Amino acid sequence: MKRKLYNITLKKEHSQLDKKFLEVLKHEGPATIVTFNATPAGVVNTWMSYIMLDEENNLMYIPAAGMHSIEDDFTTDNHIVITVGSKDVIGTVGPGAGFYVYGLGTFITTGPAYEKMKKSFPWIRKCLRVDIDHIEQKI
Repeated sequence: MKRKLYNITLKKEHSQLDKKFLEVLKHEGPATIVTFNATPAGVVNTWMSYIMLDEENNLMYIPAAGMHSIEDDFTTDNHIVITVGSKDVIGTVGPGAGFYVYGLGTFITTGPAYEKMKKSFPWIRKCLRVDIDHIEQKI
């Protein structure tokens, strides 16, 4: 079975994220963030409903109350993969669709995106900004 790879690294162009991926994000469920090049890998979780997308710039913003382990990993390598999925969305072989989001993570504490996240989630200490490299549908 051939898996779709959504390459969204277009520069200065609006790249539309896959409709199925956007549909998955509308459902509640966990989002797992992994620093896959760390030894051992750092793993943290959040909720998909907390994720804010900037589709025009291929960015994802995630509020961070903790996430100290992956923040520490960023000092040597800030490549991350985020997994999201929903059993309520039809995937490649029936009920259930899931995606890997690959990108570079940076923690921010200033700027319009941070202020918007802080307003929605007053408990955050930082905001994880993800520059999306590509999205791959897994199921």
